[in-house]
Amino acid sequence: MAFIHHTTMSPGKLELLTAWLPTRPWYVGTGRAPEPAKVGGFRLDDPEGEVGIEFMVVTDASGRTPLSYHVPLSYRGAPLDGAEEALVGTSEHGVLGKRWVYDGTQDPVLVAQLIALLQGRTEAQAQSVSDTPDTSVTRRFTGAEIDAEVASLAVTDGQHGTAVVVETPARTLTLAVTRILSPEQQDPAAGATEAQGHITAGWRLPDGGEGRAPFVRLVRDTAH
Repeated sequence: MAFIHHTTMSPGKLELLTAWLPTRPWYVGTGRAPEPAKVGGFRLDDPEGEVGIEFMVVTDASGRTPLSYHVPLSYRGAPLDGAEEALVGTSEHGVLGKRWVYDGTQDPVLVAQLIALLQGRTEAQAQSVSDTPDTSVTRRFTGAEIDAEVASLAVTDGQHGTAVVVETPARTLTLAVTRILSPEQQDPAAGATEAQGHITAGWRLPDGGEGRAPFVRLVRDTAH
């Protein structure tokens, strides 16, 4: 399991997101710079131990009504080939040195582990504590067994979320990544009648309560 380094990053993750969020079509602009605060999330382990994988939730308080966003991120020690448009930014890690931070929906290592989590072949890890499973993250899967080897990714950001089409050696998967989180999204298959699986997690609401919603849904799974 991954070891969490409690150290500094310069610029910090929230600083990087302050600049990056307004470039996304699913971000709801407020006419002001974003004011993101971390309010939840979880991690996954890279079996090779090379890539950091985090599913972060941030709440932007810059508008009249705070909005919470789901932001999968990957952290690498070198640039990811062909992923220039997915780069959130670079940061100097106090222990690991320079890190390249990517929109995780476009990182094949993150997506492969997300599929493994969906099928129950790996488990979510606590966001800030080493070697500690996060049992609050739940999943449901009704499809056929999926080879988690990612051959290619096609990612489309829209106003309501991100669609990730994953080509594996035997199947084509379409994942719907929720971006704007709302506690009203209690039905994991809401808006996707053909959903074949989902991963649900929680985050801290502005009033101190907990929201829960599907972070990711498997909406299509077809064999080649």
